[in-house]
Order: sequence, then C-alpha cells, then structure tokens
Amino acid sequence: MSEKNRDGKRTARERMRDERAAHESKVARRKKLAVIGSVLAVLAIAAGVGFAVQNSRSSSDTPKAAPAGTIGNKNLVIPDGPANAPATLTVYEDARCPACGAFEHQFGSTVDQLQDQGKLYGNYHIVSFIDRHDGGKGSKNGANALGCAQDAGYFRAYHDVLYKNQPDETVDPWKDKSQLIALAKQVPGLDSPTFEACVNTNKFGSWVSAVEQDFDKSGYTSTPTILLNGKPIYPKNGDEEISPDNLVKWVNEAAAGKPLGTTGSASASPAPTSTAVEVDPNQSPAS
Repeated sequence: MSEKNRDGKRTARERMRDERAAHESKVARRKKLAVIGSVLAVLAIAAGVGFAVQNSRSSSDTPKAAPAGTIGNKNLVIPDGPANAPATLTVYEDARCPACGAFEHQFGSTVDQLQDQGKLYGNYHIVSFIDRHDGGKGSKNGANALGCAQDAGYFRAYHDVLYKNQPDETVDPWKDKSQLIALAKQVPGLDSPTFEACVNTNKFGSWVSAVEQDFDKSGYTSTPTILLNGKPIYPKNGDEEISPDNLVKWVNEAAAGKPLGTTGSASASPAPTSTAVEVDPNQSPAS
C-alpha cells in the first residue's frame, strides 16, 4: 500500500494526535533555544547592555482595554454559554494553530450543543504564541479580531467562521487585517465600521498581549489545551481518549443531579458596553 493510501486511512483523531505531537516537539526545540538566549542575555547585561535588554522585556500584563463581557482576573477570558451551567470547559487556543482547527472541526458542534442545552459554560483563552515561534502577525491579529467580535456580541459565530476558513499555519494570510474583516461578512450583523476600526487599530492589542502572558505563566505549553471543570481532558481524560461521544458522557456525568444553566445567566453574544463586565474569576479554573 502506498504512503498516500495509508495517509488517507488515518482517522481524524490520529491526525489531531500527530499534529499535537509535532507541535509539542517544535515548542520543546524552541524552549531549548530560549534557554540559550537567556544565558546570552545575562552575559549581555554583564557587558553593560542590560539596561536596553531589560527595557525591551518590560511590559504590563494588565490590558488597557478588554472586550465587553470578558471575565476573570483582568478580564482575560471570553465566556460562551450560561455561567451557571454545571460544567465549565476551559479552552486555550490559538486561531493560527492547526491542532486547534482540528479540535474545532471535530468538537465544535458538540460543544455548542452542550452549551445551548445549559450543561456547559465555555471559557476561552485566545492565545497568540505561534507568531512568536513561526513569525508573522496572524495569531495576534486573529486574537484581536476575536476580541472585536466579542465586543460586538458575535464571538461564537465569528469564532466558527475563522476556524472554517483557517489557513495553513506557515502561510499567515491574517497578517493582512483586511482578510479578517472580509470574513466578518459571513456573520450577519458583525460587519460594520465599528468592527473594522477595532480590527484596523488593534484596539485590544494590549489585551491580546496580556492573555498571552497569562498563558506563558500557566504552565501549559501547547494548544489546544482543554480542561473540564479544571481537569485536562485533551487528548485523554484518564485512560479514555476524547471523542465527541465521550465529551458528552463526561459533561453529563459532571452535570448529573445538578440544575441546568439558564441562557440569561450569560450570553454567547453579550451586548457591547464601554467597559468589560467582570464576574467571579474562579469561573475559569485554569486562568
């Protein structure tokens, strides 16, 4: 059997596992280089250029502005679904990440259904580390655009559109913000001068940076990182591999005997306001 035929018979789950393994290997190599870079930075400080190096590293992890409806410490998390649902799904994802795309393609409709049933509350951490590793601007631009969509009340719909139109990781067409604006036309009600200005001016750039800094401190090193009520479930929950059926089973187990969440407790499309709305930061167990 040819290589081409063998590849064609791989399951979606195997492809996700391979993509994640490849990505984690890449991250590990980059971390080794980062250690070498840190040593060189220390030597540079000793040589008298430490002041410039230190200044280049200094940045605030508190955003100047956050999208409407964001939650948690410093409003870094985008919620989706009812806040009083009995289970919380925490998702760390990068819109430029192919493994995140594979996860969304396989599990997105299941997650939406569980949220709409009042069983699941989604907490999304929109990180942007692929730009740093692979070069480009697509992760940061995409994260800012998702923040703009959240601010306008269309996070879930725009989130789905981005992943349905996700480019190859190495191409990075989203460095051109006009492409992100063009995709908004697929979400009725989102395309507007306000959204375009938000994307073009990088309105939530400091928020994007703060979310990434929070991810760097979290101890997680790859995306997607998925947790159910604070427990990692991707690619496995204990000895069980994740699948749409297993995800439904695990959420139902977590929801057993508990009241379902009500739609009015939190909205997947919050009405935009001038300031971010903060709720209990403990709603996001991994933030």
